[in-house]
Amino acid sequence: MTYRLLNLALAAALPLLCTSATAASDELSSLAQELHQGKTTAQTVLAAYQARIQTYNPALQAVMTINPQAQADAVAADQAGRHGSLSGLPILLKDNIDARGMVTTAGSLALADNLAQKDAPLVARLRAAGAIIAGKANLSEWANLRSSQSSSGWSSAGGQTRNPYAPDSSPCGSSSGSGAAVAARLIPAAIGTETDGSIVCPASVNGLVGLKPTVGLVSRTGIVPLSHSQDTAGPMTLTVRDAAMLLNAMAGSDVHDPATRQADRRRSKDYTAGLRKTALQGVRLGIVRKMVDGYDAETRALFDRSLALLIAGGATIVDQIDLPYLEELDKDELTVLLYEFKADLNTYLASTPAAVKTRNMADVIAFNRQHADTVMPYFGQELMEQAQATPGLQDVAYRQASARIKSRAGKQGIDAVLKKYRLTALIAPTTGTAWAIDYKAGDVVVGSASTPAAIAGYPHLTVPMGLVRGLPVGLSLFAGAWSEAKLLNMGYAFEQARPALPAPALLQPQSMAR
Repeated sequence: MTYRLLNLALAAALPLLCTSATAASDELSSLAQELHQGKTTAQTVLAAYQARIQTYNPALQAVMTINPQAQADAVAADQAGRHGSLSGLPILLKDNIDARGMVTTAGSLALADNLAQKDAPLVARLRAAGAIIAGKANLSEWANLRSSQSSSGWSSAGGQTRNPYAPDSSPCGSSSGSGAAVAARLIPAAIGTETDGSIVCPASVNGLVGLKPTVGLVSRTGIVPLSHSQDTAGPMTLTVRDAAMLLNAMAGSDVHDPATRQADRRRSKDYTAGLRKTALQGVRLGIVRKMVDGYDAETRALFDRSLALLIAGGATIVDQIDLPYLEELDKDELTVLLYEFKADLNTYLASTPAAVKTRNMADVIAFNRQHADTVMPYFGQELMEQAQATPGLQDVAYRQASARIKSRAGKQGIDAVLKKYRLTALIAPTTGTAWAIDYKAGDVVVGSASTPAAIAGYPHLTVPMGLVRGLPVGLSLFAGAWSEAKLLNMGYAFEQARPALPAPALLQPQSMAR
């Protein structure tokens, strides 16, 4: 059913929290302007965020490590002047991304000696744009593919990351530290990675903008892998403009990552260029109704209010979109991930420094068993053991499952629906509100819009809709390959129409610890 709602009165704005930080603003672009105009310095900016990390991170456990070279980099940035788009701006990296002179753990004590000798190409691009790598963010250990009972945000290397909106609630994963750190204003922006939901879920429950790009737009070289068919890095920021700024620096081809061979040709010259309040005019957005109906009444009401804003901005909404094969994707996806996790991790570990004694997945499993008291106090490693048992990427079961889900999620799924209904993008709530941290129950996720785009390798943007019972919920927009610019433009127009999202009311560190 196609309909246009006109002159709808919006529901009363959600009550603002008493905050210790401001509502969402363009942190990166504002700071960039102040630095360019000489109103502040890279050293001053870095010191301010480092002070905030020192105050709040002991309770949040969002930041894993501080880059010992960051101060020197800030001094150098001030001396060199403002040349790159991110010049003098501090950012965090998820701790599965290599940065020279820093350890990359993927959250595991098994990689405590994995001192990176060089930057991942993604990091080199960020540095070339002038960014200062302030440190590494905590994450769900092995990006949440160690156990089906894992608790998002927990790692043996970094402890339990907490949601700054409610410290007893999950920050979601696996880019949990990246999400919590930006939400708590410990850093203006962070880089996360996603295989399925690991950028958009923590962005949603922490009240952030998160973009999972098309697989192949951003290099994956130098990133601890799960799945070469689904992995990608992406920006996590307070606003759409800031995400577009980061993507400008991140996107591009890498000779060592074959998936990126089209990136230079497909990327936008400037992802901020189309960010206009009028970007929703004339677009057609399809509601994947099966991704909406399972939420509680308050979440559905917030989604309905968001639809009203989209329509008021000029969008046509097409309801009751049936995205085929939704129920069939999960089993085949797990099969593909288990096969690829073993193969891809073994390749990465073989290239790590000699000090790293875990040279393959079998070694990691043995390490975990040997150090079970510290590495596995809450949940085991059955998924890693299942991955280790897979026979290899030439196995028929893997090849059939991979071909089946790629077609069902992409060509027969998202692509077919966009064409049939002449849609610009598909929309749904990203996920529900954050759930309680419970090591016995594991993650209790209510709803998710991440899987189709994740399997297809297509871009997925989440933008905060507002708060439900004081906790953030995001709006997902996803479409076909290389459609990042369109998604960012639409997300920006929605963001500008939506009531400002309040920052978390951060408590004093001692009251958050337990």
